[in-house]
Amino acid sequence: MYLPNEVKYAIDMLNKAGFSAYVVGGAVRDALMGQIPHDYDLCTLATPEQMKEVFKCERIIETGISHGTLTILIDNKPLEITTFRKEAAYTDFRRPDSICFISNIDEDLSRRDFTINAIAYSQYDGFIDLFGGKNDLENKILKAVGNADERFSEDALRILRGLRMASEYGFEIEQKTKNAIKAKADLLLNISAERISTELMRLICGRHAGKVIREFIDVFGVILPEILPMKNLEQKNPYHIYDVLEHSIRTMEQVKAEPVLRFVALYHDTGKPECMTIDKNGIGHFYSHPKISKEYAEFRTQKLKLSKATREEIIFLIEHHDSFIKDEPHIIRRKLVRFGETRLRNLIRLQKADSIARGTHEEYLSYFIRLEKLINDVINEKPCLSVKNLSVNGYDLMSLGFKGKQIGDILNKMLGFVLENPKYNTKEILLNLLKEGKI
Repeated sequence: MYLPNEVKYAIDMLNKAGFSAYVVGGAVRDALMGQIPHDYDLCTLATPEQMKEVFKCERIIETGISHGTLTILIDNKPLEITTFRKEAAYTDFRRPDSICFISNIDEDLSRRDFTINAIAYSQYDGFIDLFGGKNDLENKILKAVGNADERFSEDALRILRGLRMASEYGFEIEQKTKNAIKAKADLLLNISAERISTELMRLICGRHAGKVIREFIDVFGVILPEILPMKNLEQKNPYHIYDVLEHSIRTMEQVKAEPVLRFVALYHDTGKPECMTIDKNGIGHFYSHPKISKEYAEFRTQKLKLSKATREEIIFLIEHHDSFIKDEPHIIRRKLVRFGETRLRNLIRLQKADSIARGTHEEYLSYFIRLEKLINDVINEKPCLSVKNLSVNGYDLMSLGFKGKQIGDILNKMLGFVLENPKYNTKEILLNLLKEGKI
């Protein structure tokens, strides 16, 4: 396994001082999967005080000294090094009540979450793989270390972390681990919203997110209860061949793997169960479902403590996801003024995915392709999309005797005219129209 110079140096220094040391966790896993690790975590026999002595010539940051962790800066590159340890009970289902230092790597590895994360490596001892993690990696299996029920009871966030890894890597979850995830799902209610949302937003962006959500829908229902009523709700509508949940998952699979778009796709129809009606012909209708879906999304995104900007984007897209956008240049210009380019493009991406995920009426796809091309064409024309880009400004109007609110009103009317007729954005034409009373 390749190790950067600063990592080899740290392991060398510790071993020369009589303390074994290893790279552990994600760095080893990623390297065995042929990926370049983002960072390297080390564990060692040395206690924090002994580490301070070994690295007395380096800058040391006491990041987590109470848990046995120091950050050593080697060539200005930070390395987290933690003393071998075992943990007491987890009464809050997140953190151990206490820890104690131990003298061997074996017991340290036995406290880790999944076998693929319980492999250690050093240039002295090679790989230490006590739980078959390398074999599980080769076979794309996600398996808890030891007793799965105990691992998830210790730290319930491991439930979401496991599902996230299955989503990102396409691993199959081993049966006992799978059973424990489902049995312990309610423990997620003990985890902070910030930690839940961090894992969740990565999870829904995984290549295999749809498969994971389908298989573990009841687990997701613990943290996203609004999606459960969509399960098995047949739409009884000629425009849809899937139930509401399956349609929403398929929409999510169709959009770009960005957290906002993926979350919107999953939540855009959460209002349908509440507002479904069936007419005399047995056809299902969902009047006002964007409004109700928006309200659900507002509530859930606040509970998840997503950033204000993220919440606003999600709420906007859900509120407008069912709005019809006519494929005409002047309409696109108006939408660009109202929504901005990024929001308009994302809205069309969402509507396109929504249409594909219905499983019917493929001819609608060409409409969204036309819309996307039209936006490109309009943007390339560099149209006037704001008052400040008009050929007439406030000083021009003041010279004609206009003042105060009049000026703003006239400029806005001129902008509206130019959006319909972009070639008329000249001072001469606009002022003549004003004098003629046409603006």
